[in-house]
Amino acid sequence: MPKIKTNRSAAKRFKQTGSGRLKRGKAYARHQMSCKSRKQKRRLRGITEVSAADAPAVRRLLPNG
Repeated sequence: MPKIKTNRSAAKRFKQTGSGRLKRGKAYARHQMSCKSRKQKRRLRGITEVSAADAPAVRRLLPNG
C-alpha cells in the first residue's frame, strides 16, 4: 500500500501544538486594512485554535503530523 501524502496547502496553513491541537492564522487580515477599525485589526493579530468541529477534517489533510 502506498504512503499517504500530506496536503501541502493545508501543511502551510496549520501547525500542531505540543498537546496535539491545531493552530491557524486568522482570516481577513491581508488587505483593505484601512477601512477596518483599530480594534478589529488588533483582534486579527496572532494565531488561534482550529475549532473542535473542523479539527477532524484538517487532520485528514495532515496524516503525518
